[in-house]
Amino acid sequence: MADDIPADPAAPQAEAHLPPGVTRGPETLRAFRQVLGNTLVANVTSSYLWFALTFWAYLETRSVMATAIIGGGYMLFTAVFGTFFGTLVDRHRKKQVMVISSTVTLVTYASAGGLWVLLGEDRLADWGNPWFWLFSAVILAGGVVESLRNIALSTTVTLLVPEDGRDKANGLVGTVQGISFMVTSVFSGLSVGLIGMGWTLAVSIVLTGVSLLHLVPITIPELAPDPEEGGARFDFRGAISAITAVPGLVALILFTTFNNLVSGVYVALMDPYGLELFSVEAWGIVLGVTGLGFVLGGGLVARFGLGKNPVRTLLLVNLAVAVLGMTFTIRELAWLYVLGIFVFMALMPVAESSEQTILQRVVPYRTQGRVFGFAQSVELAASPVSAFMIGPLAEFWLIPYMRSAEGRDTWHWLLGGGEARGIALVFLAAGAIMFVTVLLALASRPYRRLSSSYAVAPPQQLEATP
Repeated sequence: MADDIPADPAAPQAEAHLPPGVTRGPETLRAFRQVLGNTLVANVTSSYLWFALTFWAYLETRSVMATAIIGGGYMLFTAVFGTFFGTLVDRHRKKQVMVISSTVTLVTYASAGGLWVLLGEDRLADWGNPWFWLFSAVILAGGVVESLRNIALSTTVTLLVPEDGRDKANGLVGTVQGISFMVTSVFSGLSVGLIGMGWTLAVSIVLTGVSLLHLVPITIPELAPDPEEGGARFDFRGAISAITAVPGLVALILFTTFNNLVSGVYVALMDPYGLELFSVEAWGIVLGVTGLGFVLGGGLVARFGLGKNPVRTLLLVNLAVAVLGMTFTIRELAWLYVLGIFVFMALMPVAESSEQTILQRVVPYRTQGRVFGFAQSVELAASPVSAFMIGPLAEFWLIPYMRSAEGRDTWHWLLGGGEARGIALVFLAAGAIMFVTVLLALASRPYRRLSSSYAVAPPQQLEATP
């Protein structure tokens, strides 16, 4: 896959973090391809178990609030540890970080398997029982640590891929994530429906062990980092200094943070809405089919890039997402929901690739882990807030209201009829808020400043050291 990425004519001046005699080219692209393939295996496993847990929890409890807490908890802990993970990435070799991540994930999944064997499904399936939350939290911990690999992968793109091919490499990363989502969403639903959560957990443990064994012999050419003396483990100061040094970058992170506040609605309610329209097996297949959108979006970026101004591309994609959020549940039609999810998934790799390409160009390589981690912390911190809020709000107010005569009479002209009109009203409001926000961002001064910063950033800035 990575062979299509062009070689960098300026490569000799940008090899500060590679061993002597190694330049960005076929050798480093081969290493990138191996890491990308291993990440596919790891992401498939993590997503497979995480989707299965969400499906299983909703089917056992029939509680939107339970799934909101689980989804929001994942976002919350990923946000809390983002800067710490980024600091680890900057201060250790990327291969070492990935091995540690896979090892911890394997231990947590094995621990969840032990709980399943010792306590049994009946005790673990009661969400009023603390064992349910302990079981979910252990799986959650494995998924959170897995995000450490993704931060390392983003910096590995900078390390191994020539500068003029990084947007396309990020598209390949999006394609891998799409394949992972597509495969796991199908098999998660089928696993829960056909073989149960216990065997699903056993499969996840085996696959995690396989990905770790595959990772060990992979070689990533990289010099040992030279971390600053006396640096904190949670290096907020280093991250903030790197971010504020780039005009407009703070605004980009704040913009993405606000959009994630809105997207927390989707975290909380997308699966419950789908499970109202489909059986768990069918819903898993729907997610798998619509996951082709991820592959399509990532593939388009890998083929055509992001254009001359990824900042503009990012905002235009978010504008499209806002319009989509206002329309894909406007009627309780299965085909409309499926089409909307497909388009949504096709847009996500473009947005993610745009943000990563911007950071990889304007942020020095030696601080990129902290910047990616800090951005993840701040941006993801918004999603659990809205997820924790919208779950109880939807379950105890909006859903009962939209099922009442008053709610149906008031909103039928816009949202039609059906059992999930309360969730549809939330999607509509979230999309409208995002739409206004993106229009304001497009007209803002920080947008123009960051666009200018990206345009004038020299390739060697990526490897600059103080």
